[in-house]
Amino acid sequence: MDDLSDDDILAELGVSIEAKPVRSHTPREERIIAGFEDIVRFREEHGRAPRHGEDRDIFERLYAMRLDRIRALPEAAELLAGRDPYGLLTEGGDAPEAELAELDDDALLAEIGAGSDPDDITVLRHVASREERRAAEEIANRTTCRDFARFRPAFEAAEADLRNGLRQTRLFGNNAAIAAGDFFILGGQMVLVAEVGRTIRTPDGKTDARLRVIYDNGTESNLLLRSLQRALYKDESGRRLTEPAAGPLFSGQWEDGDQESGTIYVLRSLSPHPYVDEHRMLIHKIGVTGGTVEARIADAAQDPTYLLAGVEIIATYRLSGINRVKLENLLHRIFAPARLDLTIEDRFGNPVRPREWFLVPLPVIDEAVARIRDGSIAGLIYDPETVALVPG
Repeated sequence: MDDLSDDDILAELGVSIEAKPVRSHTPREERIIAGFEDIVRFREEHGRAPRHGEDRDIFERLYAMRLDRIRALPEAAELLAGRDPYGLLTEGGDAPEAELAELDDDALLAEIGAGSDPDDITVLRHVASREERRAAEEIANRTTCRDFARFRPAFEAAEADLRNGLRQTRLFGNNAAIAAGDFFILGGQMVLVAEVGRTIRTPDGKTDARLRVIYDNGTESNLLLRSLQRALYKDESGRRLTEPAAGPLFSGQWEDGDQESGTIYVLRSLSPHPYVDEHRMLIHKIGVTGGTVEARIADAAQDPTYLLAGVEIIATYRLSGINRVKLENLLHRIFAPARLDLTIEDRFGNPVRPREWFLVPLPVIDEAVARIRDGSIAGLIYDPETVALVPG
């Protein structure tokens, strides 16, 4: 027994030592298999085959194209036998047949990451395409926004509009247009499209444009319009902020007794503060009250909201059937770019920053009220540089 080899011992025990044949694949076939396995994983995660469409996630669109290309390969059925539990190869694609017919074998293989050179680092295998990486890098590569002070009032106004119902959030897919001045929610941050560059033509014949995008954390990026669209589509929480609207400011009905339901008031401070004293004729408090203005300002000298000083009434405007809260929010949004940035201490030494004072001349306030009355105020905002109401 000691002279028996391992093979002899196994033979004596009746154990077959026949080696099982192992099928080997060429590098080209391995890449086709790897590409198809990505698609199968997508099917397992989402319960359906990947689909084409501008509104689809960029990876889904990539997998949809890969699947179409694989279906067009004559050897795919045999090569992927046993690897297609969902019948993806026989479902039929939704890409135009003419589009597939225009590609030769090499082009088809390149699309699915199976180029002829296995060592070519430019070949897409089962990683993101260069277009996908570029889009992701554009979103990630942000720099400090050095003039963020210009945009901060707009962000603050937009946040206030959301809190007070003047703006709403909507799924981005419901409206994919992007224009200068638009606000979005992306990755949990508020995003402002500050500038839209000239229109350019992409290699596939579509139009695009370079954007200057400002984020509410004081950073910015210069990315392509289509890259921002893709990022918003991909982000399940991606939202568009609707344009601010006055809402039901005026009900068209008088209150009981035909009394005015609100008064817009404009006050001037008598504070001895050096900055207030220097700009006294330009600094105004704008508010709305349902009672008398005199009663509202009775304790102004004790109230940090009134700069802990007496005030004088400069103008009042009586309006009927208004929603006072929305009206006041609208006025503060319009004049937000000119909000007074001043910190004072209250009676207990605590710092206070009043939010209802603005550096704006009375004639512009008169115009704003007139436009509210005739309904032409929508979309306007005060521009301190031109001292005028301009489209926001």
